[in-house]
Amino acid sequence: MEAVNRKWYSGMLSTEDWWAVWLGLTMFVAGLFSIVGVDLVGWMAKPGTWVTADKMLKVTGYDMNPWAALLVTYIIFTCLTCIGAYFMKLDVKKFFYGFTIIFAITWACWLIGHNAYLAAVPNEWDKYGITWGLALGGGASYMLALAVGLIIGNFFKGFAKFLHEAAKPEWFIKTAIVFLGIKVGLMSMEAASYTFELAVAGAAATFVAYMLFWPIVYSLGRKTFKLPRQWAAVLASGISICGVSAAVATGGAIRSKPIIPVLVSMLIVVFAMIELIILPGLYTATLDHEPIVAGAAMGMTVKTDGADAAAGAILDELMRSKAALRGVHWQEGWILTSAVMTKIWIDMFIGVWAFVLALIWVYKVERQPGQSHVGASEIWFRFPKFVLGYLLTWFVYLGIAVFGPDLVEAASHGAKIVQSPMRKMFFMLTFVSIGVITDFSKLRGMGRMALIYAIALFLIIAPIALIVAYIFHHGMMPLPA
Repeated sequence: MEAVNRKWYSGMLSTEDWWAVWLGLTMFVAGLFSIVGVDLVGWMAKPGTWVTADKMLKVTGYDMNPWAALLVTYIIFTCLTCIGAYFMKLDVKKFFYGFTIIFAITWACWLIGHNAYLAAVPNEWDKYGITWGLALGGGASYMLALAVGLIIGNFFKGFAKFLHEAAKPEWFIKTAIVFLGIKVGLMSMEAASYTFELAVAGAAATFVAYMLFWPIVYSLGRKTFKLPRQWAAVLASGISICGVSAAVATGGAIRSKPIIPVLVSMLIVVFAMIELIILPGLYTATLDHEPIVAGAAMGMTVKTDGADAAAGAILDELMRSKAALRGVHWQEGWILTSAVMTKIWIDMFIGVWAFVLALIWVYKVERQPGQSHVGASEIWFRFPKFVLGYLLTWFVYLGIAVFGPDLVEAASHGAKIVQSPMRKMFFMLTFVSIGVITDFSKLRGMGRMALIYAIALFLIIAPIALIVAYIFHHGMMPLPA
């Protein structure tokens, strides 16, 4: 292999990986100003769960008109992404028009998906004056965004081509992962006593995810279904680890064809919705005596953050309601926390696994005959740089918790805005963009992929997750109300 004459900082201003870091860190730093009492992110708009249109939009911090906040949100993120587009040598004019339309579609789907009949969980129905609902949480918005994107990508191909310059799902999801680091740090700041036990038990889930899930699913794909290495690796990461984020990170680490993580992401989202609908009711019916086990198993099984949190919220409500019928009353949120905590542990190691796969692909899979050495610098060039932003944001907030506990409350204000509405908005942008760039004519073989995914999920992942959750969480109960 010929040496490639590149500097360690090559691509810092020209690649999606690095611009995910810069975009993520920009908002991260803005959020940190809450420590000194300055709110630089309170302009962010967010959807509200609504029945009447006047409740559909909220402002995270500032006292301003919600629609004005949405306009400010659009202006700020359009400017930031256009700057990135310029340095990545995209057509900025096309990007601007395309991003504007994608932004509008994203928010329309996000707002519609938060209608109470779609999003509200059962314990909230009285609050919104409704007697029924699908209880999908944020999952409804994700599915709607993906569906609208797919309709554009497959039935309005001229329009999809027009949007293509701005439809950058990898950039958007990598930025969301940087924001996810803030979420992990925030959880670290807020975790205490009882949650320490959940954290330790959740670490076991991470071990299982990497030591058992991944090699089993990879072997299933390679040996049983004869998938190519790239397909098997991305599929194994997506279903074994943390869904779309892991699929994208793995695709970047092994330099897979761009279509592979896109198609795997589609499967992940669809199956996450199936899990969201089935698992809370199933676990409530069969594991009501082990609620924390059920929550932890949920965290290991449901492969998107949004669906996991939504499923955990539904499970929390259903299990507490069932316990109340027996005269037992638990504090709200502990079952949900067990689901989210386990998921967070798994999320934390996206970058680690991406780096391991990069090593394997450079030194083993793509090693040429007679090749004596692959420069260590090549590992750096293949390392998914957005992970650096993810780790940095996490450790900074963890450091605040350890070395400046008096600052935790102030730091949490900015952190919550960046890690929640901003992160979720970039997930929404991702799903719209995935749909826009996906052409069903390229979906040959998806029937086999869906079969592999279903077998791996329901016959491998879910049973093992339940067993491991029972081993490490058995006997743990929510605190009494």
